[in-house]
Amino acid sequence: MALNKKGSRRINVDGIGYLWRIRRKPSYTQGLCWTPMTYAVEAAGDQPGTVLIVTSGQAHPSNWVGVETQPIRPAHVAAGVREARDQGWDPTRVGSPFQLDRSAGFVAQSRDQAE
Repeated sequence: MALNKKGSRRINVDGIGYLWRIRRKPSYTQGLCWTPMTYAVEAAGDQPGTVLIVTSGQAHPSNWVGVETQPIRPAHVAAGVREARDQGWDPTRVGSPFQLDRSAGFVAQSRDQAE
């Protein structure tokens, strides 16, 4: 699985180039704030590799219920890349996406909270 280059941003973490991207539109469960926002990271370059999927602890900024959220900043992405590498993510190895859950503290919205 390769990351869509359109709309992705570049970041250097410890001297290695990566591309990262947040999905423009929230998924159904993200739109209702039932699940947190995710973003994808991959090594920059032409070589295929494993994509990192980071589950943040924040609601998607385009959620449909008006929950305020903080932006994902490059510092958050760099911290996620470092944590994933410490847990064994190798962006140069081909394989299934590597999942990193950083959603501790995320509180899903219930139907009553949204109204």
